[in-house]
This record gives sequence, structure tokens and C-alpha cells, in this order.
Amino acid sequence: MESEKSLERLCEGAKRYEASGAYAGDVSKEIRARTSKGQQPFATVVTCSDSRVIPEAIFSCGMGDLFVIRTAGSVIGAHELASIEYAAHHLHVPLTVVLGHTHCGAVGAAIAGETDGNIGVITRAIREGIGTEKDPRKATRLNAENSVRCIRADLQGGEAHRVCGAVYDIETGHVTWLDDVEAP
Repeated sequence: MESEKSLERLCEGAKRYEASGAYAGDVSKEIRARTSKGQQPFATVVTCSDSRVIPEAIFSCGMGDLFVIRTAGSVIGAHELASIEYAAHHLHVPLTVVLGHTHCGAVGAAIAGETDGNIGVITRAIREGIGTEKDPRKATRLNAENSVRCIRADLQGGEAHRVCGAVYDIETGHVTWLDDVEAP
């Protein structure tokens, strides 16, 4: 199955990153020339806008490997769902990963009950997933799981497209896979 190969590639890349702490993705002149003709990413990653979370580095991927969608708190709305659908249906990307992370400011704001201004759109979406959870690590996991559910509901009938969640630990560089994912 194509999504299994994609997931295995991400798991192996995460292990390499955690072990080395270095960026191993290809951004060479050759890859830029090859990707200028079109993109063929093997996975979509929905993650936070946090500057400490760099999916290409975390998964040891280079230019053209990942279709990345970033929003504070990895929340899912109409624009994010449309982008995921585009990747799945037009680019034939077989896997979407929601990557939450430790020390997420948006999750912290949701836990604190912040709803003022436009940030309320984000914190209310996070609260839907975390409920009354006050532990930041548990809330981060619940938030990622909620985004996975939102995407799965939107991509109904897409058996060829797999959606799973993970949490990146900013301090250690470790990726913990959620749901039914068993890292190879």
C-alpha cells in the first residue's frame, strides 16, 4: 500500500533526525531543477506555525517530498481541508499526518481560555478537541487526534488515503506516533 511506504519513510526520517539533530533533506541544484517541472510529494503534513517545528527537518525530507500545511495549533478549517483534498486528489498524496508538538502556545492559550480577537477562532477549535483537559501534553495529543478525526470525516470513502497523527517533542526531537501507527 502506498500510504504504508510513505509512513515508513517518515518514521525512518524521524529516527535519523532524532539521532543526528541535523537537517538531512535534499535542496540541491539537481532537486530544484527536477521539482521545477512539478511536485510529487509522498506525504502531507499538517502542523503548527511554530518556528521550532520544521517538518522537512524532523522527517529528514527535502524539496518536493512533503506538502506542508501550517496553522497555529494545527487546527483544521475549510482552507486546510481544501489544501488536504488538493494534495490527495490532484497530487495523489497517499498519506496525511497531523503533527502536534510539545510546548504549543496555541494549545496553552486554549487551556488558559483565551478567546479574544481572532485567536479565539483557533482556541475554540482546539477546545473542541481537548475539552477541559489542563495537562499540556495530554491536550496536545487530544488536539492532534481531533484534527485527524476532522480530516478523516472530510475524506470519507478515501480508503487509498491514510490519515494519522503524531506529536513532536521539541526538547528531544522524538516523534511519537498516535492512533494505529506502529513505527517500523
